[in-house]
Amino acid sequence: MAKRKPSPALRAFGAEVRRLREDVGITRTELANRLSVTPSYVSQVESGNTRCRKDFAQRLDQALGTGEQLTTVWTKHLRAAAYPKFFANYSEAEATADLLRAYEATFVPGLFQTKEYAQALLPSEAAVERRLLRQQILSRETPPRLIVVMDESVLVRDVGGPEVMRGQCEHLLKVSQQKNVTLQIAPIAYYRGISGSFNIATQPTREELVYLETSPGGITSDEPQDILHVIGAFAELQARSMSVGDTSEFIRKAIDRWTM
Repeated sequence: MAKRKPSPALRAFGAEVRRLREDVGITRTELANRLSVTPSYVSQVESGNTRCRKDFAQRLDQALGTGEQLTTVWTKHLRAAAYPKFFANYSEAEATADLLRAYEATFVPGLFQTKEYAQALLPSEAAVERRLLRQQILSRETPPRLIVVMDESVLVRDVGGPEVMRGQCEHLLKVSQQKNVTLQIAPIAYYRGISGSFNIATQPTREELVYLETSPGGITSDEPQDILHVIGAFAELQARSMSVGDTSEFIRKAIDRWTM
C-alpha cells in the first residue's frame, strides 16, 4: 500500500496529539472510543496523514481534558494548511461521490443499515446518529449510483437478534429495489486478491478514493495502483456473484430464516 508523505504542518499537529494522548495515558483505541471514530482515524491524525477539521481538534481537547491546547495548535499549524491530494477521510469522499462501489465481507454496508442494526454494532448513540446521517445521500434529489456486493455470510450472521436481522433483511430488499442501487450476493468462496471489505468512491471529476478495512480500523488511498487493484477485484466479485434477481430471492429466504 503506497503512503502519502505528510506535510510538516500535519506532522506537527499529529505529534502534539500523540504527545498529549500519551501524557493522559490512554491508547489510540480508548481515545477513538471517546470520540466515536475508528482507531485508524486517530492513527491517521497522529501520523499526519489526514487534515482534521477544527471542530475535531476541539473534541480532542474535550476528550483529553487539555483545555484549548490542540485547538490552538490546530489554528497555528492547520488553518492555512492544504488538504492532502484527495480526501483522507472516506466519509467526505462518500458524501460528494456520484458513484459508490463496495464489497462487504462481514456486515451490512453502513449506508444500508437500519437503526437497530447499527445500534447493535456501534459504541454510542452519537455514532449511530452519524451513521444514519450518512444515509441521507440516498434520499437527496440526485443520489449517487451504488453498486454493492455483499458476502452471503452477512445475512446469516446474527447481529442484534432475530428481530433486528429480520428488519434489516426487509430493509435490504426494499433498498435494493431503488433504481440507483445494484445489490448482489457473493457466494462464500475464495476470491483472489481480496482479504476484506473495501469501498470505492468516484467523484464527478472522476477522481477516486478507496477505503480498505483492516483489523485496527481502515486505510484510505488515492494511489493509482491501489485503485486499479481494488477495481479489478471488484469486477471479479461482480462476475462471480448472484444476479440481481437471485440476490432478491436470497434476501427473501433470509427473511424467512430470521422469522422462524
